[in-house]
Amino acid sequence: MTVDRYLRMAAGFFILLSLVLSRVHSPHWLWFTAFVGLNLLQSAFTNWCPLMTILRKLGVPEK
Repeated sequence: MTVDRYLRMAAGFFILLSLVLSRVHSPHWLWFTAFVGLNLLQSAFTNWCPLMTILRKLGVPEK
């Protein structure tokens, strides 16, 4: 598992969570979790993200 894969998995999780929470609770959850998920997905391609920094410090291989 690489840093990029972890970030993409986290992004997918937040995007799916946003869809579920928006149906169950309120539309505000949709915007919050979709924003977080899209930021994580974007960061997997731009190589800057706090989660990426943490994963690198924990020794997760780059590629």
